[in-house]
Amino acid sequence: MSDTISSSDAAAPVASYSQAVAAGDLVFVSGQIPLDPQSGELIAHSIEAATEQSLRNVQRILEAAGLELRHVVKASVFLINTGDYAGMDATYKGIMPEPFPAREAVFVAGLPKEARVEISVIAHTQR
Repeated sequence: MSDTISSSDAAAPVASYSQAVAAGDLVFVSGQIPLDPQSGELIAHSIEAATEQSLRNVQRILEAAGLELRHVVKASVFLINTGDYAGMDATYKGIMPEPFPAREAVFVAGLPKEARVEISVIAHTQR
């Protein structure tokens, strides 16, 4: 059994997917690009601002599930520019609480709406 989770305080999905799905003790948050939830505008002026907005969208979806960023056990980060890695990592480190979850960063040819970054996470309700 699974339940869908959504938050109007996070960016709306840009395609056919749920913002998050809870299955047992796990919550799977779909990839979040840096869309401002109020304006729908893509935050792209810096990788730092884009990373922050993506993580804030993740955070708001987790809050809708009664969770926080500290519940994240796995994060996946997708970037289109290898030069953005350091700025993304510094911003991620400043927002994501320690102990940091497991993570990978993958460089891809493109992301929805030409975003610079997309972040998805898996959270555990007992962390």
